[in-house]
Amino acid sequence: MENKSKKALIITVKKMVPAVMIALIATALGLLSLYRSKVPMINDFGSMLTIGIVAAFIIAVLIFLPFLYIRDTNFPKKENLKTKKEKSNKVIYKIVGFVIKIKYVILAVAVILAVLGIYVDQSAEAETNLENFMPQDSEALADIRELRNIIGSTEQIAIIFEGENILTQNNLDSIALIENDINLNMQGVIETSSVIKLFNQIGISDTSLMNEVTLANLPNDQRKLFINDAYSKTVINISIAEMSDQEFTDFMNVLDAYIASQTLDMDVTITGQSVIDNEMMIALTTGRYEITIIGLVLIFLSLLIIYRKFYRAILPIIPIILIVGWSGGMMAIFNMSYTPLTATLGALIMGIGTEFTILITERFEEEKLKTDNRNKAIKVALSKMSNPILVSALTTMGGFSALIFSDFIILSNFGIMTLVNLSLALLSTILVLPAVLAITFKKEAKEKTPLAS
Repeated sequence: MENKSKKALIITVKKMVPAVMIALIATALGLLSLYRSKVPMINDFGSMLTIGIVAAFIIAVLIFLPFLYIRDTNFPKKENLKTKKEKSNKVIYKIVGFVIKIKYVILAVAVILAVLGIYVDQSAEAETNLENFMPQDSEALADIRELRNIIGSTEQIAIIFEGENILTQNNLDSIALIENDINLNMQGVIETSSVIKLFNQIGISDTSLMNEVTLANLPNDQRKLFINDAYSKTVINISIAEMSDQEFTDFMNVLDAYIASQTLDMDVTITGQSVIDNEMMIALTTGRYEITIIGLVLIFLSLLIIYRKFYRAILPIIPIILIVGWSGGMMAIFNMSYTPLTATLGALIMGIGTEFTILITERFEEEKLKTDNRNKAIKVALSKMSNPILVSALTTMGGFSALIFSDFIILSNFGIMTLVNLSLALLSTILVLPAVLAITFKKEAKEKTPLAS
């Protein structure tokens, strides 16, 4: 029994571990695409995913395999799983056989659906309202909405003016003019507050009378809300109505253009929490195709270096490209908007899907050496690898399925789309990959025929 277990361990280390390591390298490089994002949390997400898969590989090789060897050596157990295994394999074997017969139809349908998915995904909206990510029955959310109804707005932006002396009449006149124009002409503005209003509240409306002496008579806490002690910086706080992402972008464009048109002796900066939130959410939800393309290129280059053959490098990527298109179509079907989490799904698709396709193609290359019948090699490869891939996919789906029950919509939607994409990865592995292998292998066989003769 010990010799049998030792032989099994050696075969596993020689044949399975290299294949898994190749998949690990490709997946890790694909996840590096998340560093394209300007948002640190997305960068950290990619880092943690990479660390996680590397740690899982090390544990599997250094702990799990020795554990299995010790178990089988010291606690041998006789099990006859042959019948069950053959029955399971026969199902996949027959499915793959049917797929090969209609391979061109399968590929045509897969490509058409992917193209349609990418097309509809171009117009997909990105959800950037943080309130929509929260549990909608949250007491905190109800409170902030009640507060908004009472005071009119909880959103603010700030225009900061900086110069040697803000209290010169020329600077004060410019600030007063800008504040007046914003109140009268900018749609979406509820009210403004500034050092000019502070003077107005104590009965001073003439800018020539606004000076350091007058300010010194005001309470320090009140004065510091609008101007610093050196009188070199002041601010106009603008309360704005609740706006959609596009409305806020349009509002900011108009405000930027207006400020740029003014001739000022001061430096002007437009900032505020609303501006920061908007820019952060745009950074989180855009660039998803760039991330995917970068990831695919990195995976292709890594496989090209490892295999030194173009077709071996491109084969595992073709099904992944199709899954990306299908995923966009599923987002449209479910009427989901992209969020900071779902925007990273491209990287997850590459990570999970590439592992499946690399393991299958590795096994196919092994089976190809045993037979001249390309269809048989494909069917045997899929049938023998189906169980571990199905188990891997189902356990991963089980882990992510817990997110579906989260009260936070952003997590729930991420869980749903992860399960959908895992299902698509399985579907692509079982249906698309065999069709691609059949066509590619047939072409390779034709190219080798003259050399063999």
